Amino acid sequence: MARMLSKDLPDIENILALNPRVKTHAVLHSTAAKKVEKKHWKRNPEKGCDSCVKLENNFDDIKHTTLSERGALREAVRCLKCADAPCQKSCPTNLDIKAFITSISNKNYYGAARAILSDNPLGLTCGMVCPTSDLCVGGCNLYASEEGPINIGGLQQFATEVFSKMGIPQVRNPNLPPPEEMPESYHSKIALIGCGPASISCASFLARLGYDNITVFEKQKYIGGLSSSEIPQFRLPFEVVQFEVDLMKDLGVKIVCEKGLGQDGMTVLSLKEEGYKAVFIGIGLPQANKHKIFESLSMEQGFYTSKDFLPLVSKASKKRHV
Repeated sequence: MARMLSKDLPDIENILALNPRVKTHAVLHSTAAKKVEKKHWKRNPEKGCDSCVKLENNFDDIKHTTLSERGALREAVRCLKCADAPCQKSCPTNLDIKAFITSISNKNYYGAARAILSDNPLGLTCGMVCPTSDLCVGGCNLYASEEGPINIGGLQQFATEVFSKMGIPQVRNPNLPPPEEMPESYHSKIALIGCGPASISCASFLARLGYDNITVFEKQKYIGGLSSSEIPQFRLPFEVVQFEVDLMKDLGVKIVCEKGLGQDGMTVLSLKEEGYKAVFIGIGLPQANKHKIFESLSMEQGFYTSKDFLPLVSKASKKRHV
């Protein structure tokens, strides 16, 4: 047997694997903590009042097209695979960014999507609407180069869109014991209030752990929460939200629409009386924060908060989904 002359570090071997290792749990960090940490490695200047740009006729935030396969491959091979990747440190969901980009460069799109969705069940939504320039892309070591930083959001969107067209369902972790052999606590009734991003993520992770009696209650006729009610169609098509909800439902999660807290006598206490052992409340921000000088103003007077204006824009840009 030939003598081994050199051996890459274990981390490098894992990065170069065609099918990246999927973690058994997510590592989450608060956005506030990330904002403090990223100041140590962020390459682009912070946005503030002194850096405001004119928003009139400014449609830079619209993504007209997604990356083609050729464009995605070209972008992926530019990645430096930094050992202490600042892009990953800047991501609130702590995605293994260099791993999924390596999978894309190897044309392993399934492996890339698997790495993304294992850490973030809303991988496609985040790829389309996440403010990457202020997070992962803002920390990229190539920011000062001639070609600029890696289009991480575009690559994430490309991989998950390719996966969505494969029609592969999410399956129960094969390493878990059969449902009938799981401890009794894993069959307890769990309620999640609101079918928005928080509840979709929470339900997905609980179902992956083996909990099999999960119900999501949504007071509206449609699902998706903020993703459906406040983000316009040109930024986030409803089909994207439906795809991620369908992945959650593949694991047996049930959804009940037109039922929420305060409707038909539903309270946390009534849920406990019905046998629910745990309740997750993910109802978002019902009302926008108003400065006290605006408290007496209303829509009739021409004063709109984001919670008033964005649902109107979104409603006008979407087909009716029930």
